[in-house]
Amino acid sequence: MSLPPPPTTPPPDRLPRSVPVYQVDAFAERPFAGNPAAVVPLDAWLPDALMQAMAAEHNLSETAFFVPDGPGQWHLRWFTPITEVALCGHATLATAFILASEMGQEGALRFRTASGILGVSREGERFVLDFPANPPRRAACAPQGLAAALGAVPREVWKARDWICLFDKAETVRALAPDHNRIATLPDPGAAGSRVIATAPGDDGVHDIVSRYFAARVGINEDAVTGAAHVQLVPLWAERLGRERLVCRQASARGGTLWCERAGERIRMGGHAVLYARGSVVLPPA
Repeated sequence: MSLPPPPTTPPPDRLPRSVPVYQVDAFAERPFAGNPAAVVPLDAWLPDALMQAMAAEHNLSETAFFVPDGPGQWHLRWFTPITEVALCGHATLATAFILASEMGQEGALRFRTASGILGVSREGERFVLDFPANPPRRAACAPQGLAAALGAVPREVWKARDWICLFDKAETVRALAPDHNRIATLPDPGAAGSRVIATAPGDDGVHDIVSRYFAARVGINEDAVTGAAHVQLVPLWAERLGRERLVCRQASARGGTLWCERAGERIRMGGHAVLYARGSVVLPPA
């Protein structure tokens, strides 16, 4: 049986006066850590321009909007302050957390997205995302200006959706002070725009890898914790380290840990989430 089509945008004179909004720290075990995301449940889509304006007002790396899409499934979209994106891990985790903790949804959750069907299940205190893997390939040559933009020369450069820069030491990744304007203008043969991941083996006996993520091109100088980066990183490091399960640390100022597993052509990413705020957005009159 096919699912019903998602709700369409109502006419301007029938838009709601207000909508609920939550702010969640995703991939975090305590407030003020991980990556904050706004989550906006809707009965029907708002106009795209209005959702983009709301995301700009929230000024977080992502605002997630979702509408019902059949039993146990929702249509999910993500907006940075300046554009809609095709995949976002932390805002998906935040959405699942709100559905489970604030809206009483039980069991596995499914989201129809621009990147296909994404699943989220709860395993103990963690939410586990089931995303498509995006294995990188060794780049024939680095884009001109990459090392200068990062302020350090990587040992290797790889490419999936994003440029991936491998360093020998985690301390080098933690110490990077990139020029975000230069990163935003790096040449990129893909349609996603220049985004850069810096990564290295872990050095603390707990985390297998560390990384940082720079995406000024889409309005995020440095993302705090990035699920979409790890669908690229986990295949690379699983091959290098010879194991399917990895504990990954994103070494941003806020920081966050992802418990990851390569499962064939899928990547499972587990993390915690913490509610920071709940409220409502008063929408402008039509």
